[in-house]
Amino acid sequence: MSTTLDAIANERWNAVLSSMRAEVGEAAFDSWLKPMTVRDVADDGVRISVPTRFMRDWIVAHYADRLASLWERKVDIFVQSDHGTTDGQAGKPTAANMQTNPNVNPNVNTGAGPEFGNVIQPVQSGQQMISGLAQAALDISAPLDPRYTFDNFVVGKPNEFAHAAAQRVAESETAQFNPLFLYGGVGLGKTHLMHAIAWRIRQIDPNRTVIYMSAEKFMYRFIRALREQNTVDFKDHFRNVDVLMIDDVQFIGGKESTQEEFFHTFNALVDQGRQIVISADKSPSDLEGMEDRLKSRLNCGLVADIHATTYELRVGILQTKAEKLGIEIPSKVQEFLAHKITANVRELEGALNRVAAHAQLVGREVSLESAQDVLHDLIRANDRRVTIEEIQKKVASHFNIRTSDMHSARRARSVARPRQVAMYLAKQLTSRSLPEIGRKFGGRDHTTVMHAVKKVEELTERDAGFAEDVELLRRMLEG
Repeated sequence: MSTTLDAIANERWNAVLSSMRAEVGEAAFDSWLKPMTVRDVADDGVRISVPTRFMRDWIVAHYADRLASLWERKVDIFVQSDHGTTDGQAGKPTAANMQTNPNVNPNVNTGAGPEFGNVIQPVQSGQQMISGLAQAALDISAPLDPRYTFDNFVVGKPNEFAHAAAQRVAESETAQFNPLFLYGGVGLGKTHLMHAIAWRIRQIDPNRTVIYMSAEKFMYRFIRALREQNTVDFKDHFRNVDVLMIDDVQFIGGKESTQEEFFHTFNALVDQGRQIVISADKSPSDLEGMEDRLKSRLNCGLVADIHATTYELRVGILQTKAEKLGIEIPSKVQEFLAHKITANVRELEGALNRVAAHAQLVGREVSLESAQDVLHDLIRANDRRVTIEEIQKKVASHFNIRTSDMHSARRARSVARPRQVAMYLAKQLTSRSLPEIGRKFGGRDHTTVMHAVKKVEELTERDAGFAEDVELLRRMLEG
């Protein structure tokens, strides 16, 4: 039996709302609890409607337990459409709407007859609900590093195109390039730009829903959804955002089920005009273990390569970092670091941090001698780094061919095989991209390098003598 004591129910509901407002705070209350409307109060519980399924799922997962405790009876949260129907059925929640979080107290149902329809007003405008969705996206996203903003990104020739594209995406209300695909080697700034885009979007419009996460995290969330038989919620979370950002997408190479879900999520967002930003260590065409249809989708937007840093850019990074640390770094020390640490911006910044920390802890000024002493292990490791030219010379000498054959068009097996070995070792022992390696071998295409790498890998598995030759060359080069 539904109660007719509307005044009592109204008073009880207002008390529940007052308690919830005090507990969760004004912002969360306005986003999630204020849009609720009591629809029925019965002996066995209370029924409360919300405008969207996403909002219902969030309230069930985070607030239903407490609502039930305050009401001291069962609470049902269901979706109420503008026409008074509940997911297609008037007056009654569907089976899907009755699903609750396993952690929610089962002694909670929702309710109120039509006379209680004005106990709490639904959303006055779209703004409150949107802010709630934005908060949900924040909860799903990986945390953003406050250091990784556009203001802290040092622009140079190797990254100016990627930086300009990232800024355009971040500052546009509509999808500019879909997707924006950033790729480059380790420590060159891909993740920095991804974080910077997210920060700028949240700064311009905090109510836009942005999800940023690694491809690995995306895969784990999908696996969990499959295990819990909750893929509908997974799809709702990822296909209703304004901006989806996936870092290191190469991780899902070979993961067929995850690629399938990512493919459909990608299409759903593009069809809605939502922005997608992807990063990887290779261009879309070079991603291994990736389905052709997904490679095609990733190639359909703007692909921006972040090249290896130049000496000038490394000096600029050091100067910017030193200013933010508030320390004086002599130009000779900056030049020394920029010459010695060339492959990785993170390593370069780490070296500067070590030099600065040493100077502060021992109470001395930074000098070239102190930098050399503090970074002796790092410098020694970088000095041992191999160049493609060294690899070509060593391999040519080992197989008794001319170094010039590495760049020639000759296809004789006696020349082609050593050239493939040199390409393989260049891929293994340097941070150069496949196109860069190809250019060092007579301007060859990156697909030629890929073929060489695969061929050498196959031969080392089948031919023990060949494998010994390759391993010997590797040890000689690394030594």
